[in-house]
Amino acid sequence: MSRPFLCERLMPVVGILVALVFSPIVHAADAGRAQEQAQRQQTQPGNNAPMWRDVRGGVKQTTQVRGVETNVLMQPSGQSWREVRPPMSLAGGLLIAAALLALFAFYQWRGPIGVHEAGTGKLIKRFSDAERLTHWTVAISVCILAVTGLILSFGKYMLLPIIGYTLFSWLAMFAKNLHNFVAPVFFFMLPVMIVLFVRDNLPGPGDLKWLLTFGGMFSKSGHETPSGRFNMGEKALFWFMVCALGVVLCLSGAVMLFPNFDQGRQIMQSANIVHVISALVMIFAASFHIYLGTVGQRGAYEGMRTGYVDETWAKEHHQLWYDQVKAGHARQHFADDAPDAVRAQVADGLKA
Repeated sequence: MSRPFLCERLMPVVGILVALVFSPIVHAADAGRAQEQAQRQQTQPGNNAPMWRDVRGGVKQTTQVRGVETNVLMQPSGQSWREVRPPMSLAGGLLIAAALLALFAFYQWRGPIGVHEAGTGKLIKRFSDAERLTHWTVAISVCILAVTGLILSFGKYMLLPIIGYTLFSWLAMFAKNLHNFVAPVFFFMLPVMIVLFVRDNLPGPGDLKWLLTFGGMFSKSGHETPSGRFNMGEKALFWFMVCALGVVLCLSGAVMLFPNFDQGRQIMQSANIVHVISALVMIFAASFHIYLGTVGQRGAYEGMRTGYVDETWAKEHHQLWYDQVKAGHARQHFADDAPDAVRAQVADGLKA
């Protein structure tokens, strides 16, 4: 009789003997825990601490449901996620409130930044149609995502006590669905924006001087530090807000928006924390950009809306870029064929 044949015959017998030897030990341990739990129920009725301690341990068990973490009854990190969200949202809300108060105080002190000389009527094509379309698509999607995100983050604490459960539940569901469907627009247009604007946001002459003087923003004389097509403040916002925070928001949002790539709950909870923090910081930074692009600086909004700016505006706010345009060294150029309606709109934007 061969040795493999003997091993094949003896292995089941050995397994049975091992099971018979160790099964009393296992059953004794289980019986001991059961007896301890029974005694606890007599002395401390309703105290199931040992059982829930085992459940919260995150130990994987056996289940017939196939999927990521389906064999974990309770995930311990979920409690940590729930505990960290309220203070994180509070800190972000205070940060945004501080930004709005600072901008209001700055506006009261400085007022809108204008030009010292009257407009000449000669226009420069500052933004192409592709640049404006991309900018406004990203800007509108960011505003929608910001508002709906704030509803989802703060609505439970600020809106629910005022409008009640029924109306808030409808509003929250609408905000969630709108947020999810607008997010892909931002996701696909953000890389386009980076490609279109990255060239003029690289470091250039005058950036350090602008940074040291903060562009003359805190000088009531209104004389700004010469800069290129975009000043150092705009470049900083581009790299920090668009390239850094924008990419982080897209990646973390994709993790939560598409939960069908085998990412577990812990990964999605971590992505949620990163997403909320990045979004709150982005809203904080975007508030300064929105302020200067609307009420904070005359002519800036008309420039992005129409694509044209008056040469006086270009000379006073971006002198280095104006000199390049005048010398014919810039991609942008004077536009003698601008429509009369655009000329009137640009002129009105410069008026006090």
